[in-house]
Amino acid sequence: MSISVQSLLLSLLLSFALTTFAETHNYAFTVQEQAANRLCKNHRIVNVNGQFPGPTLDVQNGDSVAIKVTNASPYNLTIHWHGLRQLRNPWADGPAFVTQCPIRPGGSYTYKFTIQDQEGTLWWHAHSRWLRATVYGALVIRPKSGSSYPFPTPKVEFPVILGEWWDRKVISVLRQALFTGAAPNISDAITINGQPGDLFRCSSQGTTKLTVNKGDTVLLRVINAALNQQLFFSVANHKLTVVATDAIYTKQFTTNVIMVGPGQTTDVLLTADQQPGRYYMAARAYATAQNAPFDNTTATAILEYKSATTQPILPQLPFYNDTNTVTAFSNQIKSPGKVTVPTKIDENLFFTMGFGFFNCTPGPRCQGPNNTRFGASMNNVSFVLPNRVSLLQAYTQKIPNVYTPDFPPVPPLQFDYTGNVPRGLWQPVKGTRLYKLKFGSSVQIVLQDTSIFSTEDHPVHLHGYHFYIVGQGFGNFNPSRDTANFNLVDPPQRNTIDVPVGGWAAIRFVADNPGVWLMHCHIDTHLAWGFAMAFIVENGVGESETLLPPPSDLPKC
Repeated sequence: MSISVQSLLLSLLLSFALTTFAETHNYAFTVQEQAANRLCKNHRIVNVNGQFPGPTLDVQNGDSVAIKVTNASPYNLTIHWHGLRQLRNPWADGPAFVTQCPIRPGGSYTYKFTIQDQEGTLWWHAHSRWLRATVYGALVIRPKSGSSYPFPTPKVEFPVILGEWWDRKVISVLRQALFTGAAPNISDAITINGQPGDLFRCSSQGTTKLTVNKGDTVLLRVINAALNQQLFFSVANHKLTVVATDAIYTKQFTTNVIMVGPGQTTDVLLTADQQPGRYYMAARAYATAQNAPFDNTTATAILEYKSATTQPILPQLPFYNDTNTVTAFSNQIKSPGKVTVPTKIDENLFFTMGFGFFNCTPGPRCQGPNNTRFGASMNNVSFVLPNRVSLLQAYTQKIPNVYTPDFPPVPPLQFDYTGNVPRGLWQPVKGTRLYKLKFGSSVQIVLQDTSIFSTEDHPVHLHGYHFYIVGQGFGNFNPSRDTANFNLVDPPQRNTIDVPVGGWAAIRFVADNPGVWLMHCHIDTHLAWGFAMAFIVENGVGESETLLPPPSDLPKC
């Protein structure tokens, strides 16, 4: 048999095998308001299919997914599949007014996508205003049939979704903050799988429990779905072995505590090797903004050995501002082996980011510091979402006066970013400015925290991509000194980078996914204040490098 015929047969067999094992999963999500009881109080929350957290999507690498979302809530709504590459398919990405107009009350939209070369733990959440406070769930992508985890198969798998709970409707909390210009009220409790746990009044009954047998290996899929808070997580008397972050396998290492930023996921293995008993899994804030209030509560769930009845033991969690523990933890996250990092950089970008203030006439709408309104920005641009058409539709249909493609590649002024910033630089400029990337270009972005109002650890999420974190540090980025220390051998890959408080992080990726892709802080307070920008990635050559056409049921504005 000639080599060409042989290779043709092989490719036909391979494509047959892939179509045989890849499945199409159909789901129906109904988003609605329902009564909920927490912290001794009743009020109404928006949830999916009457569940909080919402349903776990359990699929395999290579599967196709169709999720019909029906909006029976009183609010405009979209759903984002956080961390999915959505190759050539930003129409299914979800951020409101970026890749789609919202699904109006009474309307529906079917998100259709195929999972390509991704496995591990991701999640889904509402991506319109603050609805993701209660509209979220786990997205578990298993290896293809015939493949396995790069670690022993666990006996038990369990999603641990960390969140925040408000005693008021979250939309009211957001509206009040946007009206006054001040910081919003902090949450009333941290939650694990929607429950605050034993340490709160009226909460013992609903506390999340996981029952194990002695000797079991347990895979905890930890997701930070909190709206505004980085969180420490630990399990009393048990070591955690980190095996993946953001659905990408890592070099394994063992730790007592992990820190997960909003938007991030971390998979850990735990062996039930302790005296049979009951042990708290606990989560508490990592908070870095100086003098800013935060939710200082501790959420608990219970890991219980079968038949154990003892009082649960609490783990030792780090102090709320223990940046040393966070740095030591994040420095250990690496790719399992050598990876191919872009080294010839086509686009060298430098983005300052953080708080700002808008001057205004003293009154009820100017209740930020010194009669101002809080803002946030990247490169001094405070991002304004359009409201009559999505950015993706404006780009593909060439609709004028929606955005300008002139987002600055570097800050308009150089200054001591983490030092004493002159007052003249505190007010950003509002705008809908995007940055264009050629298909296939190699991109480096240095994300630089600033000390306007306060430095803070910011979780920055890039839609449609994952990227290599080649370096991070404290203070101002110094290209001549810091570039020499970049890790170009086994840097971790993520979709959400926690930029160190008062520091910087350098990321690299290849712009191989055409479309309009949002980059923003995953603290929703900061996003509402304008902490975002978006990339236009142009089409490449041929069908495989070109945007798919918009679906016929794409919601209209």
